[in-house]
Amino acid sequence: MGNPPSQHSDHTWHGLTAQQALEEQRSSASGLSQEEAEQRLQRYGANRLPPPQRRGPLLRLLYQFHNVLLYMMLVAALITALLGHWVDTSVILAAVLINVIIGFIQEGKAENALDAIRSMLSPHAMVLRGGERHEIDAERLVPGDIVLLVSGDKVPADLRLVSVKNLLVEEAALTGESVPVEKSVAHCNADAALGDRRCMAYSGTLVSSGQASGVVVASGADTELGRIGAMLQQVQALSTPLLRQIEQFSRWLAVIILILALATFILGILWHGQNPGEMFMMVVALTASAIPEGLPAIMTVILALGVQRMAGHNAIVRRLPAVETLGSVTVICSDKTGTLTRNEMTVQRVVSASRILDVSGVGYAPEGAFHQDGKLLEPDTELLEIARAAQLCNDARLQQDAAGHWQLHGDPTEGALLTLALKSGLDIQSLRTQLPRSDAIPFESEHRFMATLHHDHTGHGLVYLKGAPERVLEMCASQRSADGANKVLDADYWRRQATDLAARGLRLLALASKTAPTEQRNLSFDDVESGLTLLALVGIIDPPREEAIAAVAECQRAGIRVKMITGDHAETARAIGAQLGIGVGLPAMTGAELELLDDRRLREVLPGVEVFARASPEHKLRLVQAMQDSGEVVAMTGDGVNDAPALKRADVGVAMGNKGTEAAKEAAEVVLADDNFATIAGAVREGRAIYDNLKKFILFSLPTNGGQSLIVIFAILFQVVLPLTPAQVLWINMVTSSTLGLALAFEPSERGLMQRAPRAPNEPLLSGFFVWRVVMVSVLIAGAGIGLFLWELKLGNSLESARTIAVNAVVMCEIFYLFNSRSIFGSVLNREALLGNRAVLVTIAICLVLQLLFTYAPPLQGVFGSVGLSLEEWLRVLLAGLTLFAVAELEKWVVRRFGLHAQAA
Repeated sequence: MGNPPSQHSDHTWHGLTAQQALEEQRSSASGLSQEEAEQRLQRYGANRLPPPQRRGPLLRLLYQFHNVLLYMMLVAALITALLGHWVDTSVILAAVLINVIIGFIQEGKAENALDAIRSMLSPHAMVLRGGERHEIDAERLVPGDIVLLVSGDKVPADLRLVSVKNLLVEEAALTGESVPVEKSVAHCNADAALGDRRCMAYSGTLVSSGQASGVVVASGADTELGRIGAMLQQVQALSTPLLRQIEQFSRWLAVIILILALATFILGILWHGQNPGEMFMMVVALTASAIPEGLPAIMTVILALGVQRMAGHNAIVRRLPAVETLGSVTVICSDKTGTLTRNEMTVQRVVSASRILDVSGVGYAPEGAFHQDGKLLEPDTELLEIARAAQLCNDARLQQDAAGHWQLHGDPTEGALLTLALKSGLDIQSLRTQLPRSDAIPFESEHRFMATLHHDHTGHGLVYLKGAPERVLEMCASQRSADGANKVLDADYWRRQATDLAARGLRLLALASKTAPTEQRNLSFDDVESGLTLLALVGIIDPPREEAIAAVAECQRAGIRVKMITGDHAETARAIGAQLGIGVGLPAMTGAELELLDDRRLREVLPGVEVFARASPEHKLRLVQAMQDSGEVVAMTGDGVNDAPALKRADVGVAMGNKGTEAAKEAAEVVLADDNFATIAGAVREGRAIYDNLKKFILFSLPTNGGQSLIVIFAILFQVVLPLTPAQVLWINMVTSSTLGLALAFEPSERGLMQRAPRAPNEPLLSGFFVWRVVMVSVLIAGAGIGLFLWELKLGNSLESARTIAVNAVVMCEIFYLFNSRSIFGSVLNREALLGNRAVLVTIAICLVLQLLFTYAPPLQGVFGSVGLSLEEWLRVLLAGLTLFAVAELEKWVVRRFGLHAQAA
């Protein structure tokens, strides 16, 4: 056959005629010979997607330790081991192993994304080889093969269609198109978007009806599906904002601790002439007091609790840090079909010769009513006739499942017409019995209509027809008036109404009828070419979810911009966006327009565009990257294979769990069990609450460590005996982290959480104001501990007694400061703030019991060198805690009084 064909890398097969495509592939309508097919199989390889490169299980396991949070935990474990505190060491190492195991399992799941795409390939194909039909393994398909398609087939490779008969292909997973696409053999422009290439059938899409044959123009990795798989492999998942903040914070903290430890060690030896061995133990005590050992563990607990709460609201989190990332997003890029909309076509408007009716209700459930000028209208004779035409000229079926949900079997547009009939009160089964179908002309793309012939039991014949308005208008001579009479067709009126409906983003269908002779039992094209009576125009759309409209508004109030990126038509996208409150008054951008912009220009125009239509997988990925390059934290939602690369690239990918493809779910960090955009708004709220709680814990734990560090530094600098031994320091850290600090993980979200603007992506974990807060509380805690320690010694009491009162003073200050920490800026001098979190009360009770054991239990007295305290000493400890509480609340009042909290946040 001469030189071998090449699989076009520029994807312009749709710009060639069918004959040109056959010639390019050195093929013919009878297909390749068996020998040629075998040669091409050797040349091109099997029609399958290559497996991804993967790390082995051991390397994957070791890689889980490469995490800044785990490094902090391992350092804490090392310090506690050096101090011989083996129980603490064991607890920290157990937390490390749990994190590693969870990460190992989750990464294994993430690698299934490409497996999910490969599973979309068809296992078998019907081909013509040497003019004979053969069913072969789809992996053996080669470019030039002629593939035969029938209803229900999965397209096995990328095909340039050669012949078509009533072919509709479901391409939603690849293009985002909400309804099956009508195919033809006519070539289109070389620059046509993927969803507009009507002469192509792509690998992994589904034939919903009709028949066709096509020549294979791309197989395996060269298909559109293969290109998406390759993009998915190349996309690098980003670290989350929280992990970046924690990494920055931990580096900053490590440097400070290291400088502090070295400076103290050198000053102690050179200035005070301390013994190096004793100084080393003091520095170890200082280091142990400064490291917040509980931070990684508490962070894990906070995130895990967030995962639990989100699961209760239909958001399933697949990767732990994604919980908090949702709370920091500045832009949500959402797919349209099935996410913002229900992916269920619905008739929204009915136009007759005498009136315009709005139809309420969404989806296939027959719940809704008819309104004219806002007033409820009961179905009358005119409306019932329109409903009969919609129901009888129809091949779809609606059924209720066991749970009461309405399921469609057939074309989505016909499903919308059936629902319209049910809303009018028609009994479908009874109507089919009264007017059984005698014959039909099925829908074909060449004539763009469907017609059915019916007869009642007295022999009267009736023809119903539905189709494209411009085609049906040509076939109609009259229109039905409100009184049931036929009047001369007013074509201008119907064209104006059609233009208005199209401008609203509605898909249009015209319904018409005519009588037929009693004896007629067959229906031909000649019977319907003229003489029809136009009944109505119906406007159909996949409507937005009502809860999505509210959720979009809530996100916008929270300072989060919502952008809609869809493969659907620009008119439909604009109309749906306007109903959702997205892109109102702003221009929409198509994929073709996007391709004309360089990266710099794209970043400039992005703030002024909220609706993107006819977007390919490359467009979606590029948009996400451009927003991230502009400093945005991006959440991307989607359900199709075409969304998978962008889902993986986004800061947090959100896939649809119900109607989403496995490829989309595996590429995402979060899966919505109910496919509902409103769930994302709830997840954002939860993510913000998690970040709040994490910040509250840090603001609680750092002063604890800071206070103990200042006590040790005071002792070294002023040559005072250590008020706290290393063992006592670890006791305080263990008690406060495992009890008091844990309570903050259970804090409910604060009021006004979704009225705040998103935090800046480069915002440090601790602002300058929060550093002041940490220093202030650290000084208060240190002052209480040192003051009571020195007072006890001045009274002539023992060193053990002075250290015991110092330990209890530090813990009591933390107990009172825990109440302060429940709100970063708000007052806690109210019932809700003091008693609203039961976990706070429980942990305080546990902490008090532990402190009593520390003070009075002989075994613990032996380990920590503690002794019993008198009532007067306990009152001094209590006064220290109350003093800190009062000063902290006074500071918050000053901040609120002078409006400093807005700047401080």
